Amino acid sequence: MGLIDKIFGTYSDRELKKIEPLVNKVMDLEDQTAKLSDDELKAKTEEFKDRYKNGESLDELLPEAFAVVREAAWRVLGMKPFRVQVIGGIILHQGRIAEMKTGEGKTLVATLPVYLNALTGKGVHVVTVNDYLAKRDHDWMGKVYEFLGLSVGCILHDLDGDQRREAYGADITYGTNNEFGFDYLRDNMVIYKEERVQRTLNFCIVDEVDSILIDEARTPLIISGQGDESTDLYVRARDFVNSLTSRIKTEDETNFERFNREFEEETVDYVINEKDKTSTLTDKGVAKAEKYFGIDNLSDLDNMELSHHINQALKAKGNMKKDIDYVVNDGEIIIVDEFTGRLMYGRRYSEGLHQAIEAKEGLEVRAESKTLATITFQNYFRMYKKLSGMTGTAMTEEGEFRDIYNIDVVEIPTNKQVIRKDYNDVIYRDEPAKFRAVTREIDELHKKGQPVLVGTISIDKSEELSKYLKRAGIEHKVLNAKKHAQESEIVAQAGRFGAVTIATNMAGRGTDIVLGGNPSFLAKKELKKRGMEDEMIEFADSYFKTDDEEIIKAREDYQNLVEKFKKETDEEAKKVSEVGGLHIIGTERHESRRIDNQLRGRSGRQGDPGSSRFYISGDDDLIRLFAGDRFKNTMEKIDTPEDEPIEAGILTRLIESAQRKVEGNNFSIRKNVLQYDDVMNKQREVIYGERTRVLEGENLKDDIVAMKEDIISQTVDFYNKLDHNNTKHLDIEGLENFVEDTFDFPEEFLKGHENDSIENIKEYISEASAEKYKEKEEEFGDERFREVERVVLLKNVDSKWMDHIDAMDQLRKGIGLRAVGQVDPVRAYAEEGFDMFEQMNESIKEDTVKMLYHVINPERVKRVRVAKEVETVNPDDGKKKPFVRKNKKVGRNDPCPCGSGKKYKNCCGKNE
Repeated sequence: MGLIDKIFGTYSDRELKKIEPLVNKVMDLEDQTAKLSDDELKAKTEEFKDRYKNGESLDELLPEAFAVVREAAWRVLGMKPFRVQVIGGIILHQGRIAEMKTGEGKTLVATLPVYLNALTGKGVHVVTVNDYLAKRDHDWMGKVYEFLGLSVGCILHDLDGDQRREAYGADITYGTNNEFGFDYLRDNMVIYKEERVQRTLNFCIVDEVDSILIDEARTPLIISGQGDESTDLYVRARDFVNSLTSRIKTEDETNFERFNREFEEETVDYVINEKDKTSTLTDKGVAKAEKYFGIDNLSDLDNMELSHHINQALKAKGNMKKDIDYVVNDGEIIIVDEFTGRLMYGRRYSEGLHQAIEAKEGLEVRAESKTLATITFQNYFRMYKKLSGMTGTAMTEEGEFRDIYNIDVVEIPTNKQVIRKDYNDVIYRDEPAKFRAVTREIDELHKKGQPVLVGTISIDKSEELSKYLKRAGIEHKVLNAKKHAQESEIVAQAGRFGAVTIATNMAGRGTDIVLGGNPSFLAKKELKKRGMEDEMIEFADSYFKTDDEEIIKAREDYQNLVEKFKKETDEEAKKVSEVGGLHIIGTERHESRRIDNQLRGRSGRQGDPGSSRFYISGDDDLIRLFAGDRFKNTMEKIDTPEDEPIEAGILTRLIESAQRKVEGNNFSIRKNVLQYDDVMNKQREVIYGERTRVLEGENLKDDIVAMKEDIISQTVDFYNKLDHNNTKHLDIEGLENFVEDTFDFPEEFLKGHENDSIENIKEYISEASAEKYKEKEEEFGDERFREVERVVLLKNVDSKWMDHIDAMDQLRKGIGLRAVGQVDPVRAYAEEGFDMFEQMNESIKEDTVKMLYHVINPERVKRVRVAKEVETVNPDDGKKKPFVRKNKKVGRNDPCPCGSGKKYKNCCGKNE
């Protein structure tokens, strides 16, 4: 703490002082609220809603509303938010981040602002890091809201559209960041407004806000559709890569490679860079590739596809590790979330990497995917009218929260003093020595009954350590992404006397480890053992009035068992406290200090005793990749036996330096992702905004007419070209082709008008096209044709937008090279992206108008629902009419013959 902070207090101290009077108002209402009957307490909800509708603000309602929630939580859950939890609730209501130490009851804190903001009827979203926590919090805290007359929904991975719509329609909706984000993207792909599931994004509370808004912000959400069929190149590239030799790049090489190795001849075929997660062919490897695939030059444009497949095969083999980056489950590659250790069902690596891994593992190589919609978490969450969050570790990232989300962080004091002992790190030369030391400590603590939670960074490491414990005869449980189904049971029992639990990051956030065990879980387990069905157990642990005798009996049995087990777990908790509480062992430092602190925070909750210690070795990924040679050099100077820990301040500083280096690197990646997505976001807002207007059923006739007039004017001007005498000359043949192709006018439509003025020709085409459009309206009926306009426009917008996303992605891949020419890549991306966006809009106009002039009433050809399938056909014969050009003249909308991929008018024909 600096001198200024000592004199004036920290920023958090000053902010807490400002809300102190409001906190006092809430606490002063406790006795008054406690006197209300259940019915009177419930009636407060309708009273608050009426007062809000009559002009009272949420800030004015806050003291009474918070007091009502405190009392309801006490009656339903047997818990009443403490004063510090009320402080946290106020901070959240104000749209800020509350940093509350682990174990301070953040889940209960959220009930206060959630209830208050739900009174508006506009919906409140509570975002958690996984389905397990979303359902747990929905089931647990949902009882309080239901007691007070509010509806609660939960978005889980396997829900269908109707179930999602119902959940989002509730006053309060729990779910994960992935589900909320994907639903937003899907809502902007539907053809009918009734198919949308979300409402307007109103108020959001993000639990573990640093994990979701910072750690996961590097990876955008992507909805993919089936693209091209996968080729056998993935298998051939795999077989080729399997024949190559490789080596891993050292840290010193990464820093000084251009000085040390620039002119040295490489002896292997490819080099693996673990730090940057890349693998690159050497000159020797390139020569082997050219010989293997029978080509002259791998760098030729004609061989770009082959080069891409080889690079992805290299990355799949050299950088993507089974049981670390992904697992194989029922013949599928499932990605493992690097921050939480959880399986990410439904997510696939992009750009062919997923297919390359499938080939590597000998699985069926599935069809390649095409990006249909994408958004970053930063830009999704910035759309909420009010955003707040809570976590145990946010102050270190306060600057990023302010810069990107415009929200500040306020540190909330703990209810009880933290008495956990955090021991210094112990450092070993290599991983085997480290694991032997961890095993010795676990054995020592296990013998005296102290529960131990061991944190590992990957599935692979958790299973490796499990082998050591098995050899030592130590009974233990393993919690990782392979065993996620047993998560609740393993976590609930991790605080019991003598328990030993090995876990990946899954147990690092949001998990409540109760000393002595969780009585509610034990009661449910006993009911299940007696044969009670899961659904009836859920009824037994829910709040609602019922006359069903079976449910009443189940509820009585459940409550009796909870009381019975509570006595047992309380006794066991005393024994655990006497031996030192839950002990945390970290087997490696994580990339982020925040993740380490989350693991430590599993112990020492609410004044409980506890302890923690991290074990480190020179083989750990963080050390090896970011402090490798310096770390080893320092260790070699220290003469210590193999199984003895090394204690040296310089080593601890190197570890901290490595973590800061990784955190800085990750921040740069997040900032870079956001800078590029901000360009796309402006375009996305325009497209989705227009899409919503169309979905809402607004009459589009005037817009279609305006599009048509714009196209006619631009096209006539385009074909009014300069001839060889440098005088304007109307290319009547090109214009004839245009009106026939676009409006389905007969050949020689312009005969007799060749010498008219440009303005008269525009007027002639305009009037004739207007008359034909009127015929289309009569063919369908006015009301039905408005629906056709809407569907045709939406389908064109979606099709062009998907192509545009792909084009922008391709642009971004190569834009970094502009930096070589002293050009800011982001600025170049924005400028060129804007031009591409304008071209996309022009293309939407042209294709929409063209389709509407060729659409026919399906009843005249075949019975098809027009709103589902609009056909571009000739009204006379019901067949799609190909455009046959009279000569080889390049049309305005034809692909440019130069091969750029652009339309002629946007490329070589731009200046004609």
